[in-house]
Parts: sequence; structure tokens; C-alpha cells
Amino acid sequence: MVFLTVAIVTVLAVFAVKLVWIQVLHGPAIAADARDSRLIPVSLLGARGQITDVNGVALATSVERYTVSVNQLQVGDFMGTKDVPKGAEGVAQLLAPMLDMSAPEVGGMLVGTKGYKVLKKGVLPAVVREIRNLKLPGIGIEKVADRVYPNGALAGNVIGFVNSAGAGLEGLEASLDDELKGTPGKEVYEGGAGGQPIPGGYSQDTPAKQGSSVRLTLDSDIQYKAEAALAEAIHKTGAASGTVVVQEVGSSAILALADSNTRDPNKPGASDGSLAASVSNVFEPGSTGKVITMAAALENKLVTPTSEFKVPYSYTTSNGQTFHDSHEHATLKLTTTGVLAQSSNSGTVMIGQDLTTDQRYAYLKRFGFGTRTGIELPGESPGLFSDPDGRSKYAVLFGQAVAVNALQATQVFATIANHGVHVQPHIIAGWTAPDGTYTPARTADSTRVVSAKTADTVLSMMESVVDDGTGSNASIPGYRVAGKTGTAQNWIKGKQGITASFIGVVPADDPKIVVSVILHNPKSSVYGGDVAAPVFKEVAAYTLGELGVAPSGSKAKLYPTTW
Repeated sequence: MVFLTVAIVTVLAVFAVKLVWIQVLHGPAIAADARDSRLIPVSLLGARGQITDVNGVALATSVERYTVSVNQLQVGDFMGTKDVPKGAEGVAQLLAPMLDMSAPEVGGMLVGTKGYKVLKKGVLPAVVREIRNLKLPGIGIEKVADRVYPNGALAGNVIGFVNSAGAGLEGLEASLDDELKGTPGKEVYEGGAGGQPIPGGYSQDTPAKQGSSVRLTLDSDIQYKAEAALAEAIHKTGAASGTVVVQEVGSSAILALADSNTRDPNKPGASDGSLAASVSNVFEPGSTGKVITMAAALENKLVTPTSEFKVPYSYTTSNGQTFHDSHEHATLKLTTTGVLAQSSNSGTVMIGQDLTTDQRYAYLKRFGFGTRTGIELPGESPGLFSDPDGRSKYAVLFGQAVAVNALQATQVFATIANHGVHVQPHIIAGWTAPDGTYTPARTADSTRVVSAKTADTVLSMMESVVDDGTGSNASIPGYRVAGKTGTAQNWIKGKQGITASFIGVVPADDPKIVVSVILHNPKSSVYGGDVAAPVFKEVAAYTLGELGVAPSGSKAKLYPTTW
């Protein structure tokens, strides 16, 4: 009895010590370890900001989607029901219709030894709710943010796209990635055996942060019209590619930037189209570059709009370089305005030869050639200059021996239309923070290039190009139009080709927009007045209507073109 009593007391003493050790000395730590084993971490997505047009129309947005996966080691735990077999076969039978897949296809993916295998991505929330209700063992569901582009290929050359991880890969999606991307968050909660939150249990979260949204200066309707008109022109003329730019005078905001052969951001791998060729590809501007020569000659008081010239078909400079016009003709009695209106190479060289070589290149640079415009798009080319040798220093007077991108060429006319002041072009109107606060983009930098008198004179001279020159197909009833045609030889994919163009300003009496049309290697005609000017007319007329620009209030007082 004594022995049994001592033994029982000893055992009870050991139990008492153990209880004190567990509940008093180490109780909090053991409880914390037990709680930690029940904690379930959940990643919270930081939604990517939207990309919208100037009116708030979504061009790129993020939507709630889910990825359905499987732990193949757990699928065998499914017990089945009266009508559904157990194991992988039963899970596949229930899951396949919801994933819009066949049962054999799903079943093959359920069998194996992998702890994680994706069954399907981009599953809609409504479908996920049905899958969760089935409580199938081994089936996992992850929330993801899928990037969608509601307007398909519209402005795809500008917007770009994201990769499978949701990071910007090209276009604005890439260049603005740091601002657009959200910051992930994390939630940790105490869950039961089925993963359900325990009421009153431990819970802590770090909120996710949404990325900022960017508002562009692009107008979706004008962009659509520009793309449609460009596509039709390429079809009619047989051109290899082309660009249409619509820019607002004064602010230099880009209203449309259309490139042919662009990609649909929803299916970036389904097209070999280029991104923002309007800023990355360069070409010789041809006769549209004569506007710079005229501005430089007027600014330096070498000529007036009515200065008289006898212009031959072929003209040879003092250093023996010979240049000729596009059409053979007898000697013409043209004014400075007439030389521009008839797009005479010979006449332009006669006028520009009195500029020093340094002046010629200085004015090209002042108008933006050889320097990136600063547009917020990736991959912009600064353009190219040839060395000012014996021939090039004359060729630059009529837009040869120099290469520019479409935006640089457009900017020359925007500067003339803005009374000689260059304003940096931009495509971002402002940013909307996650809390809804909108901040306009900073005011674009501006620089005076030529005097207002010179710019206004050149603009008036360009009206003769449309009224009495090579750009007659660009005329718009009710509006005064000033512009310039261009045709230049270029090398396209290793072969000699032609770039035909027309760039114009409307209304010339109160400039609101500049529209440029560039067509590379057209087959129906090589002249910008034939193939590009009609596209200008269509796009510009539509844009004037969209912006509510009233018709011109006065008739043009044109300078004489002949004497």
C-alpha cells in the first residue's frame, strides 16, 4: 500500500510539474506555435492603373480573373458520390464543364506527382464561385489581375502590352510601368481544416496599393478615323506602310498617332506589326522640308514672298552640283511663293544657296531635326544628318540628305502654325492617383524658332500650295488650308523606294490642328499630292467636326506665284 501510494503521488507530481511547465512557463509560446500552424497567408493584388483617352475611355484596364490549379497528390482523396466516381475521374467529370474543357483533357492533367500544376488561366469570378462550392480536394484557386484592351488594336502602336506576369513589355505599358503597376499586399488569417476563417481568430493584413492611371491626349474617335483612313489609303495605293499624325496647335497635344501594321495588345504574338513606327522609323522628308528653307531665307531677309526668280528645270550650283525638278519644263517666272507652291527643287536651291552652310543646318536643328521630340513614347529616333559635303549641303534645302521621324516632320508645321514657337509634343494629359486625385501633366516646354512675322508669312505662302499648287487635293470646303506636299527617295528594306507625304494646317486663318500623312512606297502614284493629300482632307475634316471648329471667317489673301 505504501509503495502504491508513493508511486501514485510521484506520477501525480510529475503530471503537476508538466502541467505547470506547459500551461504556466511555456503556455504562451506553445499557443503561439499552434496558432501559427493554422495561419493561412493570402496575397492581395495591387491592381494596375488604367490607360484612358482624353475623354476617359479605357484603352487598357485590369479585370479580376483567376488561375485554377491542382495538387495532383491530393486529388485521390475525393470520395465521389452516388453518381460521380471517386478520385481523379470524378474530379475531372465535375470540373471539365466549368473550365470549358473535356473530361479526358482535365483528367490527364489531374494525374501525377506534381504539387502544383495550372489547369486554366483567366477564369471568370462566377465560374470560380461554382468551383469553390464543390470543395474538391487538391484544386487551388488564385486571384490574378488580367490586362485587357477593350478597343482591340486601336492605338495598339502607342499602348503596347504586358507580359504574362503583368509587367509592361512594350509601348506606354513599358515606359510608364513604374507608375502604372500596383504594389501587392498580404493578408494572414487563422483558418480551420477547410481553410475557412475562424470567427474571432487572428487576422492581419497589409493592404495592396493600386497603381496610378494615366490619361492620354489621344481622342479615341479621331484615332479610329486616322487608322481607318490610313488602312484604306494603303489598300488603294499599294503602299508598304504609313503613318498619320493629328496634333493640336499651341499645346502640341497628340490627338491621334496612327501607324499601319500595328498589333492588337490582347494578342501581341499574333501580329508582326511594329510599335510606334511614327517615332522609331526615319525617312527623308522630301519637299515638306522646303518649309524650313523658306522660313530661314525670310528670317534672314534674303527674300520676300514676292521675290522674282527665273526657274529652269535643271539648276547647277557654283560648285558644279546639278539639281532638277520632278517634271521637265521650260524656264518659269516664279515668285518665292510660287517656288514653294510648285515644289520646285531648282527654285528652292536658288533661294537657299545664299544661306551659309552653318545657317542651313542650324535652322534644321532649330526646327527639331536631329533631336528627339521628347514624346513620352519609348524607342524614339533622333533622326540622321549626312555630312555637309558638296552635294548634301544643297540637298538639305529640299528635304534630302536628312532623315526624320513622322513626329519631327509634323512638328515643323506645328511650329509655323504656332507663330514660330516650338512646343514640345506630348501624349500624356495627366495622372489619376489611386485616391481619385487628378494631376495634369506639366506644361510642355516652348522655344521661339523664328519670328511670328516669318512664321505667319510662310503659313500664308503654304495656302498657295493648296489653292494654286501641288496640294489641291487637300482642300476642305469652308476652311482655309495651308500645307506642303512631299516626295522623297528612300531605302526601304534594302531597296530603293519612295516616301510620299502631305502635311497641313487648318484653319489657316486660326490654326487649330496639324495633320501629317506619310505613305512609304506607294504604287499608284509617287506624289504626295496624289496619294497623301486626300487622306489629309478626310482625317482633318473629321477632326474639325469632332472638335467643333467653325469654318474660316475670311478668304485668303494669297501672294502672287508668278510674275
